[in-house]
Amino acid sequence: MAKPQNMSNSAFGIDDDKEKFDLKGFISKIKANWWVFLLSFMTFGILAVLFMHYKAPAYNITSEILIDDGNSNASSIASSSSSVLDLSSLLNLKNNVDNEAQVLQTRHLMEKTVRDMNLNVIYYQRRLITDLETNRNPITVNIIKPVDTIQLTKFKTTYINNKKIGLYYQETFPDLSTQKVDTVVNYDKPFFVVGVGLINISLNPTFNFGDDKYRFDIESVDQRVYDLQQILTISVTSTNVSTIDLVFDYPIPREGENILETLILNYQKQNVQLKNQVADSTINFIDRRLLIVDKELSGIEQNVQDFKQKNLLLGDLSEQGKLLVDNTAQYTAQLAQNNTQLAITQALLEYLEDDKRNKTVVPTAVIPTDQILATLVSNYNQLIAERDRQDMSVTKNNPFMQNLEARIVSLRSDMIKYLSNAEKSLKITDSHLQNSTNQFRNQITNVPPKEKMFLDLSRQQTIMQTLYTYLLQTKEETEISKTSNLSIATIIDPPKSDYKPYSPNIVMVAAAAFLLALGFPVAKIFTKDLLNNKILSREDIIKHTDIPIIGEISHDKSAQNIVVLDNSRSAIAEQFRSLRTNLNFFINKAQEKTIVVTSSMSGEGKSFTTINLSSALAISGKKVLLMEMDLRKPKISQHLGLENTSGFSSYIISEDMPISSIITPTAFHENLFVITSGPIPPNPAELILNERTDELIQQLKKEFDYILIDAPPVGLVTDAQLMDRFSDMTLFIVRQNYTFKEQLNIPDDIQRKNKMKKLSIVVNDINVKNNYGYGYGYGYGYGYGYYQNDDVKGKKLFGRILKKVTGRS
Repeated sequence: MAKPQNMSNSAFGIDDDKEKFDLKGFISKIKANWWVFLLSFMTFGILAVLFMHYKAPAYNITSEILIDDGNSNASSIASSSSSVLDLSSLLNLKNNVDNEAQVLQTRHLMEKTVRDMNLNVIYYQRRLITDLETNRNPITVNIIKPVDTIQLTKFKTTYINNKKIGLYYQETFPDLSTQKVDTVVNYDKPFFVVGVGLINISLNPTFNFGDDKYRFDIESVDQRVYDLQQILTISVTSTNVSTIDLVFDYPIPREGENILETLILNYQKQNVQLKNQVADSTINFIDRRLLIVDKELSGIEQNVQDFKQKNLLLGDLSEQGKLLVDNTAQYTAQLAQNNTQLAITQALLEYLEDDKRNKTVVPTAVIPTDQILATLVSNYNQLIAERDRQDMSVTKNNPFMQNLEARIVSLRSDMIKYLSNAEKSLKITDSHLQNSTNQFRNQITNVPPKEKMFLDLSRQQTIMQTLYTYLLQTKEETEISKTSNLSIATIIDPPKSDYKPYSPNIVMVAAAAFLLALGFPVAKIFTKDLLNNKILSREDIIKHTDIPIIGEISHDKSAQNIVVLDNSRSAIAEQFRSLRTNLNFFINKAQEKTIVVTSSMSGEGKSFTTINLSSALAISGKKVLLMEMDLRKPKISQHLGLENTSGFSSYIISEDMPISSIITPTAFHENLFVITSGPIPPNPAELILNERTDELIQQLKKEFDYILIDAPPVGLVTDAQLMDRFSDMTLFIVRQNYTFKEQLNIPDDIQRKNKMKKLSIVVNDINVKNNYGYGYGYGYGYGYGYYQNDDVKGKKLFGRILKKVTGRS
């Protein structure tokens, strides 16, 4: 149906651009909920201040260490210039920076740090809302003998005097039951706590209680280790340099520096211990061999001495003996060297085949100059070191550890096979050298037998002295190497806390508070719109239909059926007068008098709107007839206090009944008349289609300026559509927060199919307090300066805010 001339949505404050009105609707909802925004900003502002005041600060403690990666050019800081003193070069181990970073994060290192510093006892300064961790504690707690599994126990302290202290805590029993304990204990006198163990409290002379209150928590070492590992960050920032960065977040700067420093020192000690294992293994091996060689050398020297005494050999050998010694010197030296290598090889074989020693590193400094064997031993020791390192954080059942053990066993087997072959080769060489020596010995037939025997003893003495000297020299070099062992990690930037805490950040907290304070009301509005399926605003109507909105009626707090009287100056009365004015844009011809009022369902205020619009028209001097045509559920007569024994239904079925007998004047205004529905008929639709109905309407048009017909809801029955044949305009009533949005499809369908003339919408029961896009901007209510008794005229801002918060009308 075409719109009337000179009429459009814009004439009633409606823009055809719906997207533009979405923005306006959103802005109007923000204005309507200004008190929610104000309350939200106040709430989150207070929370932000409290958060900044009571939130424990967090400081970044940073440190940087340099790792010797095995390159002499790049690691001169931590390595020696002497190859003899560098055991890592003997092991041929390359230090991977990523591997060392993983070692720094192992649980073993952090657990040792916690135990060394007694960190599972945490001290707090008690405050109003949240306690603050502190290192300025006036007491020191020592766990003398802990239980197997420490239960988290929180102790509140009360200062009594310099000899006693009051404690309040809860004991946790193995069955997880608890018992409150309120007791007094003496300083430096151990006492037992169930779930913790035997503890002792000492008075710290550095700090005193003063007016502050303190408490301390005791938790398990495992839990404390886990907590500290969560705030420790270890990273390798660059692949070009062998440095590791450590960042530790802790609320107490000085204590955080101490914790990080202790962790690094423990790592360095562990690293040196791994190096010293090789040196200790070599020294122990040499000591055992020296005992054997020394015993054998002493026996030979004793034999030489006994031979000299027995045979009265006080001088040197004869010229012939000297010649023999000189000629055989080269073979004797070779034989001694070969025997030395053979002895060491046999000792290494015995060492590797010993099940008690096969889990330790192999001595390196006593290995013969055999590149293949040196490589095997280097790889073997590298695997042993890796296994010991991983054993700190990985269980033996781990697939990686099992694979590592298998590789160690395989490599040890390879070394045993190689040494066995080497032993055979050395024995063959020894036999060859012995034959060569015997050839010289057979050639010297003129040497006296005594000198010949003495020559053999001297040769044996020379071999053992060479071996003994070699072992002593190797032991001394190993001792020197051990004393010069340094950790591969060098602290180039000691642990240092930031000057200011990074948390809480006042800018971030303020920004978060602002966003939350802004987002909470916005989310509330959007969520309410998203979940709501009822009409709340003008935009809800505009989105679903193009039917113009002719009037808007606010909520009536008086609970009266008629609010428009001659002396009514309330906001709602002015809204009905505005609706009366807007009717002139639709029915401006003399013959256009009949207005049908309907809705989609019962309860939308159709009868209330019809009564008060009729009253507004009557007050303007027009003769108005109000017809109660909702024959199924009539309410007009009930609202106006009229009898309904005779009315429209009576007139239709009684052909001799005059029209004047069903027209009833009202007491509200002399120009307002009513035709009640009469007795409820069984066939309302047939009565409306009756010819007498058309005749009745035609006759009434001659007598009255306006005829308002209160029709049944068009969404339930077709009675209202049947009245379109004698109506000039249709008012469709929707009620805020009552009419469903999808019910707007009903009038939209009626308009598209041209089933009813000049269809317009009246929005009823608008709650101005919630103000969903109504009221202030459209000239109703407050815009005219008319107020009901409970309006907010003259009230101060604080009073209105309180009214909004408490929800009181």
